[in-house]
Amino acid sequence: MRAVKGFAVCVAALLGALVAVRACHPLPPLADRSVSAALRDTGDTRLGRGIGPLVAPHPSVAGIYGLADARDAFAVRMLLAQTAERSLDIQYYIWRGDLTGTLLFDALRAAGDRGVRVRLLLDDNGTSGLDTRLAALDAHANIEVRLFNPFVIRSPRAIGYLTDFFRLNRRMHNKSFTADNQATVIGGRNVGDEYFDAASEGALVFADFDVLAVGPVVGDVSSDFDRYWASESAYPVDRVLPMPTLEAAAEIRTAASLVERDPRAAAYMSAIRDSSVVADIIAGTLELEWAPTRMVSDDPAKGLGAAAPETLLTEQLREIIGDPMRELELVSPYFVPTAAGVEAFARMAQRGVRIRVLVNSLAATDVDAVHSGYVKRRRALLDGGIELYEMRLVPPGENADRRAGPFGSSGSSLHAKTFSVDRARVFVGSFNFDPRSTNLNTELGFVIESVPIAQKIADAFDGGIPAAAYEVHLSETGDLFWTQQVAGEVIRHDVEPDTHLVQRVGVWLLSLLPLEPLL
Repeated sequence: MRAVKGFAVCVAALLGALVAVRACHPLPPLADRSVSAALRDTGDTRLGRGIGPLVAPHPSVAGIYGLADARDAFAVRMLLAQTAERSLDIQYYIWRGDLTGTLLFDALRAAGDRGVRVRLLLDDNGTSGLDTRLAALDAHANIEVRLFNPFVIRSPRAIGYLTDFFRLNRRMHNKSFTADNQATVIGGRNVGDEYFDAASEGALVFADFDVLAVGPVVGDVSSDFDRYWASESAYPVDRVLPMPTLEAAAEIRTAASLVERDPRAAAYMSAIRDSSVVADIIAGTLELEWAPTRMVSDDPAKGLGAAAPETLLTEQLREIIGDPMRELELVSPYFVPTAAGVEAFARMAQRGVRIRVLVNSLAATDVDAVHSGYVKRRRALLDGGIELYEMRLVPPGENADRRAGPFGSSGSSLHAKTFSVDRARVFVGSFNFDPRSTNLNTELGFVIESVPIAQKIADAFDGGIPAAAYEVHLSETGDLFWTQQVAGEVIRHDVEPDTHLVQRVGVWLLSLLPLEPLL
């Protein structure tokens, strides 16, 4: 009894200490923030003059250009930053201070030097180690930086989760890069070497997918950026971080100069020189897929748990997509369908809808805990008639370029988030099929009504994906096994390929824990 009382006293003392820490580190006030909105009169910019004639014959649809190649995706962002004349509105979940992140930071600084208004909104969970650079950028007269749901205690940030878990567990997962309100890049990529195939040897590289869009939908993205920028979760950096020193202000250019001497940077400087996408836009010669396109996004109030259900991206998707009639091809790196999702998929399959899903294998995933949520439902999915493919880990030195069709290149881990319905409609964006994307994080994407784009995804499941992934099966005795296509032969694996016992047991133990609502 004395031990129980002692434990209760310790718990009470810990809770009291956490309350005291939070009281001593309150969020800064939001009053008197600067007010700004997307610049709309940009038709006279270089981008505007090039895009205007392209859009004129297609006034109610969007021009879409797929960015599967990682280096091309980086080059397009850099070239948009270098070409912008009036504004850059940029929103990301993760921004690394590595080679590609540093080069893009310097491109924003250079844009500010040219007089371009730059607004940078980052989720604070993905800014570790960047406080000095962000403060220095924000100190620029033409650049403003805001942090979504920031950590007041900068280090260690884990203290914030202990003292303010409800807020800090909700993140802004949106990703957009908009130049002069004329062109925008939407998709799954964050900013960092692993997303642009620049990671050092042996490090994880993601296969991902973005789209470049022009036309009226760009204005929708800009309006959505405005409401996030003005949301109750967006805090000006200068209210969260200390003022930068004069030395810090020069750090961004210095860091970029050092990065440019890195041998790995040569390929990226070359990619920027060789990419013709932005030049073709300006020249009015870029071949685009013109299609009805609708932006879908969560109400930013979701970041505080205050969004109405009808304002959520999932509800918008249901309204736009409807019920699949024949086929559903789904690509998601973090696929946690939950019991309700399995039941819904099974009902679709019973109606005759063919459902094919590509996820990461255990060997290829970068988050074992999330994979455990998929493992927990894998057998039931197969039993319900869903076809499952798991992206395999690419051995060192293997040429994986474009191995999974439109879902990215040179990747060892899947990161693209897209799905196709009835070979007619496609979603591309930041949304993962998991409880976190549904209930906790804010998300953004496009629904594109395009038979050619949808057909490419279906074709990938018919060809490229079986060559790049393991297909999962359920035997007559109820056991799982995996098949792999190698040089025209089918190889069978009776345990998860490229994994070891400790790894498999660890994921199984995680699947037993009540983690699913957080995944």
